Amino acid sequence: MLANRSIPNATIIPVLPYQDVHEAAAWLCDAFGFRERLRIAGHRIQLTFSDGAVVAVQREGGNVDGTGGSVMVRVEDVDAHCARAERCGARVVRRPTDYPYGERQYTAVDLGGHSWTFSQSIADVHPESWGGTLVEPGAAGAS
Repeated sequence: MLANRSIPNATIIPVLPYQDVHEAAAWLCDAFGFRERLRIAGHRIQLTFSDGAVVAVQREGGNVDGTGGSVMVRVEDVDAHCARAERCGARVVRRPTDYPYGERQYTAVDLGGHSWTFSQSIADVHPESWGGTLVEPGAAGAS
């Protein structure tokens, strides 16, 4: 899999919404031992734990019961993966799209209504080139 400084080096990445993303990231670091890796504007913070990762995102709307979120999974070929998912009945809600942070992604909903985003690294992009702030010292490619 292509390395990309703009995404954690983990295969499966839960994306969890919080009412206050900065408070949540600080709490996850203090309580559970996560480390901040990357801040993206004021709405998203990548956190790492050993070889795993999670993304804390600013919750949209008034949902405050802790539900929601999605799972991000890194794959080698997002287009082939999307085609397979559709053949198996997944409802694709966002077609494969290239993003300036070096990822090609699509989002689908499974039979239980859970949201999944599948992501293929297509370039190694330094987070500062698209507005991210690399926080974790020694993160892959950090300068």
